[in-house]
Amino acid sequence: MDVSPLQSHDKRGKLYIVGTGPGDLLHITPRALKALAEAECVIGNGIYLDLVMPVIAGKEVIRSSMGREVERASRALDLARDRTIAMVSGGDAGVYGMAGIVLEVAESSGSTVEIEVIPGITAALSAAARLGSPLSGDYVTISLSDLLTPLEEIERRLDLAFQMGVPVVLYNPRSRGRPHNLETAIGIARRHLPDETPVGVVRNAYRDGEERLITTLGEFNEHISFVDMHSIVFVGGEETRIWRNETDERGIITPRGYHRKYVY
Repeated sequence: MDVSPLQSHDKRGKLYIVGTGPGDLLHITPRALKALAEAECVIGNGIYLDLVMPVIAGKEVIRSSMGREVERASRALDLARDRTIAMVSGGDAGVYGMAGIVLEVAESSGSTVEIEVIPGITAALSAAARLGSPLSGDYVTISLSDLLTPLEEIERRLDLAFQMGVPVVLYNPRSRGRPHNLETAIGIARRHLPDETPVGVVRNAYRDGEERLITTLGEFNEHISFVDMHSIVFVGGEETRIWRNETDERGIITPRGYHRKYVY
């Protein structure tokens, strides 16, 4: 009688939560690319899937829309019970991205799926590089989206942040559904900072249609229409300055403090 070894059908799956950075494939990490290559199926918001499509061509792709993050997290965990799944999240998955909700859903459901969060370049850092060095030291990031956080709480945080005198980075600054939150944030900033404070905006950082704007807090409202949901807004701190040469403005610098210790 032939005896065959028993085969287990309990194949162990895995879920990668992949931060894709600003979207340009030159700025996605090798580890993220490796995870996408290993995945049998890739799931995510259509915007971010389109940005990485050249490296996931031929794979099963599941598209999800904004506002369906909980459903997306649950589905990814279910699929990953016996398959290798990658969920893409723009920027860094742990900064206003999908990592938090996936881990929350896994915790509440008792999921035992192996999860690995793979970091990416968050929008504040990619956009900052386009401005020079506005975030050389301490800084604060605050999202102006009130979909999950009450506007009153956002305003409280903004007031405390601008009192600190460090640069403040504003995510999700302006959309058609909430066009006035950015004006509110700038009004709070002007309570604590002089009108000469540098303000920088980068739109579509490292993507097609990239643009940047450098202005001041006092003049910013004249340019507010430049800002949309594809933008990141930087409000400088007490020491932030516009970096200029003899012919034009070149960017924004927030000194870290070397000038207080060294002569250069």
